[in-house]
Amino acid sequence: MQEVKLSSTIKVFDNFDELDGDDSSLMSLAIEVRDTAYAPYSTFKVGAAILLENGEIITGTNQENAAYPSGLCAERVAIFYAGAQYPGVAIKKIAITAAASDGSSTEPVSSCGACRQSIAEYEQKQKTPIEMLFMGETGKVIKTASLLDLLPLAFGADYLK
Repeated sequence: MQEVKLSSTIKVFDNFDELDGDDSSLMSLAIEVRDTAYAPYSTFKVGAAILLENGEIITGTNQENAAYPSGLCAERVAIFYAGAQYPGVAIKKIAITAAASDGSSTEPVSSCGACRQSIAEYEQKQKTPIEMLFMGETGKVIKTASLLDLLPLAFGADYLK
């Protein structure tokens, strides 16, 4: 038996103002669309913005449904749209922001497991990392160089062969 230690490296910015131009612009779009989320049940609004390698930017918001499993997270709304409308175009980065209705979202909110798996699939398919930025409504911003920093032992298509 051997013991293996896994580690990840993340960058933590004290606030949105510390982000550079591209990251700041992408997060600004995620913040802008966050307020258009359809979240009447949880009142937890999430916005996502994806930068494609061709310069296109795709946005998405969480879309809830009274039959809870029928809803979809902001990240998957955006990434599936990007995959459908721009097949074969690599995703460079994704910015995610979340806000609770009571304004308490000051800690960075990362993607749920289903979204991590979906992003991992695109990262594996395109064979290049997808940078991720995430924050709450305000406060710190976390940046990773790859989805694998959040999901180091990601399941993928290679296991299905």
